[in-house]
Amino acid sequence: MKKLHVVSLGCTKNLVDTEVMLGKLQEYALTQNPQEADLIIVNTCGFIGPAKEESLQTIFELHSVRKKDSLLVMAGCLSERYKEELQKELKEVDIFTGVGDYAKIDKLIEKKKSSFSDQVYLIRNEERLITGSNYHAYIKLSEGCNQRCSFCAIPSFKGRLQSRPLENITQEIKNLTAKGYKDFTFVSQDSSSYLRDQGIADGLVRLIEEVEKIEGVQSARILYLYPSTTSMHLIDTIAASQKFVNYFEMPIQHISDRMLKIMRRGIGSAKTKELLYAMREAPESFLRTSIIVGHPGESEEDFAQLVTFLEEFDFDRINLFAYSDEEGTSAYEFNDKIPQHIIDERLAILDTIVKEKTQKSLENDRDKTVEAYLDGTSEESDLLLSARKKIWAPEVDGEILINDSQVDKISIGELYKIHINEVVGDKLVGTLVSG
Repeated sequence: MKKLHVVSLGCTKNLVDTEVMLGKLQEYALTQNPQEADLIIVNTCGFIGPAKEESLQTIFELHSVRKKDSLLVMAGCLSERYKEELQKELKEVDIFTGVGDYAKIDKLIEKKKSSFSDQVYLIRNEERLITGSNYHAYIKLSEGCNQRCSFCAIPSFKGRLQSRPLENITQEIKNLTAKGYKDFTFVSQDSSSYLRDQGIADGLVRLIEEVEKIEGVQSARILYLYPSTTSMHLIDTIAASQKFVNYFEMPIQHISDRMLKIMRRGIGSAKTKELLYAMREAPESFLRTSIIVGHPGESEEDFAQLVTFLEEFDFDRINLFAYSDEEGTSAYEFNDKIPQHIIDERLAILDTIVKEKTQKSLENDRDKTVEAYLDGTSEESDLLLSARKKIWAPEVDGEILINDSQVDKISIGELYKIHINEVVGDKLVGTLVSG
């Protein structure tokens, strides 16, 4: 049986597409060792500078260790965004493909042929091989984006919004629950615009209502809400749901009215804050956001407003990004670029706040009993078990280390009650007390 080594870089939306490719290549045995692989696939990210560098470095590293006569495939966003240049310059790669041919990967490998379809691929009914969990799966809502943020190049190579039919999504979830999956995370570039391309303004509300009816769904959450397309009705619907946890990820990028206008976010500071405080008021809510530091035109006053708000408002998690100057974006043409040393200084200031907020969020769980999914043995130690709070998104929000159990028989992927005894660094430590 031939062996396949796969690396999926970037976001979880990429991971779904990688799982589609794995579903098409089930005649291959998966291997963690690229040196023994007959086929190597890298699903690349082309969002910002560091992600592009990671993608290229991964290609070079895998090429340096692969065996003779193996095939190296470069797929995904970076490959799509720079297809002409990469095909000309990257002699290490045997097959190039972008964001349109994931479901045809078996045919491309069979023919040893590169391909870039005009249409961006959006999963429909294709079987995919879920990775990393026996109980959790990501569900892609849509592809592309109708927003025109000044700093983002995604619409230039992913195109306009195209939503999956609702019945297509519900059928996929039913198929997965039949296989034992019970926890779902919904992803897209702009989840709160789901179905707007089909003239339906409350698409996410409809999705929530339909998922509520599916037997076997134990919990769910939605990632990537966009401020200008998130409504109070949506927030209330999530808060009232029996299956969707009160998880709100809404990248605000900034809080200064002036910067929000420059960034073309389509919404001002007052409305942004109104949404955030409504999310915060939902029972036991969890809020994650993203901030861009050093966007062209960001003044000291703009930055001071951002610092003040992040100190005042209790986000649970915050992603910080240094502005990345990306060709194909409107900000790329701006003249008032911020010097890198100032961006670094501002990042350092915000990083201190981010760590304080994360620590405060973790400390809120001390001495509480929380619901969490058991993931198995922790990478920290073979003597510790690892769990994830039911409300958290996988991998990004944290880990509970279990050093004691009052339950004799435990199963990976099941929901347990865990009493949190302490916070150690960025981890919760607790005792498994009941199923």
